[in-house]
Amino acid sequence: MEYHDKVLKCSECNQEFVFTAGEQMFFADKGFKNEPKRCKDCKSKRSLSPGQGVTNQRSETKTTCSQCGKETTVPFRPTQGRPVFCRECFQQRRAMGSPA
Repeated sequence: MEYHDKVLKCSECNQEFVFTAGEQMFFADKGFKNEPKRCKDCKSKRSLSPGQGVTNQRSETKTTCSQCGKETTVPFRPTQGRPVFCRECFQQRRAMGSPA
């Protein structure tokens, strides 16, 4: 397949940028289906911003262990009606093979 440079519009700054034929080949080789949405400047700014990516975000919530009653901190927001365990009780339950 023959590729030609394309002019795209950045979804953040609305500036036009060139999606080169080489970049298009790279995307095709990697199996990417979508064209880039951001220019290189906006893409680099976004990757440098802390807390923007889902993988970088981590919330900690103070709660009470459903088994022993000890106050603990968990790395997620507990869902109402589901038990929450401290590290010790969680590991104990895991070792016994009990469902959480």
